[in-house]
Amino acid sequence: MKPQRQNVREGGLTISLRVMRSMIKLHQNSLLLPDDLILEIFSRLPSKFIARCRCLSKLWASTLRDQDFQNQYELSLQEINTQRVRYELKSFQNDNELYSRVSAMQPPRQNVSKGGELTNYRGVTRSMTRRHRNSLPVPDDLAMEIFSRLPPKAVARCRCACKLWSSILRRQDFTALFLTKSCARPQLLFAREDRSVSKYIFISSPQPGNPQENAYVVAANHLARFPRSNGFYGCTCTSGFFCYGDDRNLKGLQRPVHVPVICNPSTGQSLTMPRLISKKRYGVQSYLGYEPIEKELKLLSMNNSLVSDEWISVEHQVLTLGTKKLSWRLVECCIPHRSSSKWICISGVLYYAATAAGSSENSMVVCFDLRSEKFSSVKFGKAMPDSTTLVNYDGKLGLLMSGDSHDVSGARTSFELWVVRDAAKHEWFNHIYVLPPSWEDVVSETMYIAGMIGTNEIVFSPSYQRVPYYVIYFNVERKTITKVGIQGLEAFHGGSFHTYLNYVQNVKLL
Repeated sequence: MKPQRQNVREGGLTISLRVMRSMIKLHQNSLLLPDDLILEIFSRLPSKFIARCRCLSKLWASTLRDQDFQNQYELSLQEINTQRVRYELKSFQNDNELYSRVSAMQPPRQNVSKGGELTNYRGVTRSMTRRHRNSLPVPDDLAMEIFSRLPPKAVARCRCACKLWSSILRRQDFTALFLTKSCARPQLLFAREDRSVSKYIFISSPQPGNPQENAYVVAANHLARFPRSNGFYGCTCTSGFFCYGDDRNLKGLQRPVHVPVICNPSTGQSLTMPRLISKKRYGVQSYLGYEPIEKELKLLSMNNSLVSDEWISVEHQVLTLGTKKLSWRLVECCIPHRSSSKWICISGVLYYAATAAGSSENSMVVCFDLRSEKFSSVKFGKAMPDSTTLVNYDGKLGLLMSGDSHDVSGARTSFELWVVRDAAKHEWFNHIYVLPPSWEDVVSETMYIAGMIGTNEIVFSPSYQRVPYYVIYFNVERKTITKVGIQGLEAFHGGSFHTYLNYVQNVKLL
């Protein structure tokens, strides 16, 4: 299918009136826009196009005759300080008089130069003039607002429609706007390794806030699939991106090399990183973080090596995504430790649980500042159980755990949350959340801690999923337990999903 022909006029996109008529016929299959956005679009149009829009449908006619819209239209004209010819909408007795006067006027012939600026000349073709006369100009900022409300798959299709749309949807300010809106509506994300097709499968669903009844059900949305390899690094995602390891056959090498791969479930795009500066093929651990000041994604990787009969992390290196040539650079780490798969990124700092030298269990958290690229550490003071999950507690690092137990079952009576008070002094404070009696009735199998939503909801997910799929919410303030069902995963009966909280969709291209 070919995209609809489009034109440019004074700051924006144009929409053909012929397309608008076809949109009305396909109204039931179209994306519905909120009333406030529709009024905002109309208020930015010239008055002659408003007259034409009144003739398209009864719904538009009633909307454009409304007194509130006329007031908003007059305010819009004052704000933009336009020099266009204005019609006083109230001075006409009916729409036919307005339409007859508007139709008699023809806009000046215009064309677009290479630089995007408007030029007027007599040699413009009649077909272009005719198409231009039947178009509606939409400013770039309004077009971006409309595009930002579309799902990522629709944005990807719009990028292929024409060069103008592609340039707008690739701009950094648009991807930032889309990410901001996505952060306001975070989702649940489920990742599963499907060995039958050698793929990783990503599925999302709305993330309910404060569900209050066990009958609450949300629908799943299948996102993307990526080639299966050696597994994901850790149990979290960063700004909508994931990092996993893969064995790739690189040019000039006889054996496969283990390299990190960055993927975006929202767009289905993945990017293989270059080979690390190391002679080792296995034992690689990587963490993906986002630096908010420079707005950069950075990847921290290291190897675990046997040194003096003890496994420690060596060859720490960093790669910055978005550069013309992706390359690794070594960074110095003076903290002897062994990394783990438990990690999180908070406000430009990567945190991961680690085992100190001379110890056999995780008893510290290593911190890596993505801006300065310096390491530091926070001692926990005791061994962390396997149930420990790193969480973002109001902008601070938190360790959520099932007491000293390594699993989460119906026999548990409480949970502990340890939050960093002063990282330099290795000080922590803790909360103890006592479970209500209904916990034992709702939980019938082994669970794991998926994380926290805000500061008052803990989410648990079954270690081995059955149909119907579900997650459990524990509200620490109300002391309530709620089971939330997930529809759309029946085809994966018997499979194991990993649940991610606060997932945001990102349309940034790798």
